[in-house]
Amino acid sequence: RIPGAVRAAGPGTTLVSGMSEIRRTRIKFCGITRAEDAAEAIALGVDALGFILVPESPRCVSLETAARIRSSLPPFVQAVVLMRNPEAAQVHEAIRVLRPDLLQFHGEESAAFCASFGWRYLKAIAMQDEARPLSVIAAEYAAAAGLLLDGHGAGGLGGQGKRFDWTRITADAGKPLLLAGGLTPENVGLAIRTARPYAVDVSSGIEAAPGIKDSGKMRAFVREVSAADPVSSN
Repeated sequence: RIPGAVRAAGPGTTLVSGMSEIRRTRIKFCGITRAEDAAEAIALGVDALGFILVPESPRCVSLETAARIRSSLPPFVQAVVLMRNPEAAQVHEAIRVLRPDLLQFHGEESAAFCASFGWRYLKAIAMQDEARPLSVIAAEYAAAAGLLLDGHGAGGLGGQGKRFDWTRITADAGKPLLLAGGLTPENVGLAIRTARPYAVDVSSGIEAAPGIKDSGKMRAFVREVSAADPVSSN
């Protein structure tokens, strides 16, 4: 029997009275374009896969391809659909065809627009030019399931491998924070130890080429995330 009551201690963290801190950083592999890459990610225990529906991105997939891969996902592996400044009709079509677990808005979408579809969503924040406290942004996007903090500048695309200052991530945002931008197997451990995000999101850092994942890098990334997690404070 586990003694004591469970209490929340911030995104992704659970404390049990009288016991050590237990925490697991979630992992999202974004820019999935091939079924074999999705299968490898699933075998590695990745929590979510991202499908990009942005024509300007080299990792853009068609709705048909995304739907085919999405239909193969087992229980508890989430499908996230990424869009950038879409028309409302495009969002409705993506929801109808893919039935994603989460939408991810990666442009300058307003909070009202993001919430208007009645679907759980993440809001990406371009951290390169962002000066507001995360708590202020979280309050603006109050309906968001979480904020995805990326390293590019305002108006830019994700997946560029750009980092930002991870020490800007604070625990008072009031929402789960997903760290993205410039993550690789070589630096994700440091990123987690520095920022303690709810999740990490990687695309270019595990690729052989845009949209083509590298199985060795995928395995190394997951291994380094696991090694950085504070599963015990003792």
